[in-house]
Amino acid sequence: MIRDLARILGPAHRGALRTYLAWLVGYAVLQGVSMALLVPVLDALLRGDTGQALRWLAVMAVVVTATCVARYVQAMKGFGLSLVTLGTLHDRLGDHVARLPLGWFTTETTGRLSRSATGGVQSVTTVTAHLLAPVVSGVLTPATIAVALFVFDWRLGVTAVLCAPLILLTHRWSAAAVGRGEERADAAATVAASRVVEYARNQQTLRAFGRASGGYRPLEDAIAAQRTAGGRWLAETFPKILSGGLVVQLSFAALITVGTLLAVDGSIEPVRLVALLALTARFTGPLSEAAARAGALRMAGNDLRRLVEILDEPPLAEPEESRPLTAPGEIEFDRVGFGYRPGEPVLRDVSFRVPARTMTAVVGPSGAGKTTLTRLIARFFDVDSGSVRVGGVDVRQLTGEDLMSQLSLVFQDVYLFNDTLEANIRVGRPDASDAEVREAARLAGVDELVARLPRGWETRVGEGGMSLSGGERQRVSVARAILKRAPIVLLDEATAALDPENERYVQRALRTLMEHSTLLVIAHKLPTVVAADRILVLDGGGVAEVGTHEELLAAGGRYTAFWNERRRGDGWRLVPTAPEGGVGR
Repeated sequence: MIRDLARILGPAHRGALRTYLAWLVGYAVLQGVSMALLVPVLDALLRGDTGQALRWLAVMAVVVTATCVARYVQAMKGFGLSLVTLGTLHDRLGDHVARLPLGWFTTETTGRLSRSATGGVQSVTTVTAHLLAPVVSGVLTPATIAVALFVFDWRLGVTAVLCAPLILLTHRWSAAAVGRGEERADAAATVAASRVVEYARNQQTLRAFGRASGGYRPLEDAIAAQRTAGGRWLAETFPKILSGGLVVQLSFAALITVGTLLAVDGSIEPVRLVALLALTARFTGPLSEAAARAGALRMAGNDLRRLVEILDEPPLAEPEESRPLTAPGEIEFDRVGFGYRPGEPVLRDVSFRVPARTMTAVVGPSGAGKTTLTRLIARFFDVDSGSVRVGGVDVRQLTGEDLMSQLSLVFQDVYLFNDTLEANIRVGRPDASDAEVREAARLAGVDELVARLPRGWETRVGEGGMSLSGGERQRVSVARAILKRAPIVLLDEATAALDPENERYVQRALRTLMEHSTLLVIAHKLPTVVAADRILVLDGGGVAEVGTHEELLAAGGRYTAFWNERRRGDGWRLVPTAPEGGVGR
């Protein structure tokens, strides 16, 4: 845990962490010494030796004063480290996440990141502020008292030493059970939270199929699993936590029993035994406190580990400076191999070149690796073999900022921010003039939206653009790309789900983009495919054919089969026929 804490605090605060731990150890040992001094003070008082008692009391006062100082200093330093964690961890997480590969961001990882950045950070701040001190002192203070018992009576010291491993093992056993149960409960809570968000976001689909009021099975199953995990956690850990407290009390009973037997046997004076039993009572007290906090510390340790795992995710290796571009606007794949999982390649020895200011359409069956091409160009992931070049330079030799300055990405699933129409278009180039924003909007057909929306440019589109249709969101996304004027535009099925009106606007925008940008388009619609300068046919993770529409049709290969299949599909329409209805040409 200490290593994880040092990782969370960062190099700038590791010295402060070491200082805090030194003061914490000093406080725990001094506390044990001050408790041990009770024995000579009580021994002298019970014997009636007031002078000796006062001398020992003066020594005890000095040690207690030092203990109070150490307690105050370690507490303030612990709170200081908690404030440092609270004040800097979000920034460190944000800086680190911004350098991670875009492919790292899946539904699961973003859900974990969200939980860790909120509840996880709050939990970690309690480690130095509230949890570490009682647990450390709960171990070191009894250890110091055990040493003192050896000095006063070696037999009680041996008894304490024999009890200590049993106490520690029981506490570790119960804390481990708490930690394992918390991990299971946290995993179940993460899934349940994801299902709640899924249920809320997909109300339109659920209501369309009458599933909104009758329950949503994945959500119900996730909530049931969370309830089961929580109940199992409580059932498994409660007896173990009770056993920890029971062992502490049994240890105290063992010390009393040994002391009583020694007094009965005459091996120790009853007066001295009373003083030693007062000390043994202080031996078990800190152990009980440690037992009470150990489970909470283990849970905070789990949150700490999850945060460290995020910080340990390797960022994309970037050069300090980008190599100068030798062929602006050009895309090249050179014997590229890639797989999302080891031993399962998606692309195998893929090579092709897209000349600057041309349009290349990528077609092929589902799973052929079309979307993977765009992800590798944008460096969501790094290739397993070969190289991907943008502007004549390997993408690994460009900084992230310089690479993204060369690219505009337009995907089928468009996300708009909960802001105005104008602000969402300005994402493409924040410093663009009003005239440039208006022109980009006109070319993408957004001006038509502005004209009929009640607040025009100031209309807020809602979270994710929910107040607009899918085709309207796509128009805004294309307007961003036009405004950015990047040398390369990647379109992943941008027109696949558009109605004729929205498709007409987007097709017009594509023609505008072709005037100053290189287009790589993953396409299914025939007009988009035919409009391309070159067509790249993927199949089985490799390049099957490359050429123009006419060349590939004349070859009679896989593209021809794709073309014929699409033409047959586009020819089918739903038409009214007989009373029972039907499907026809």
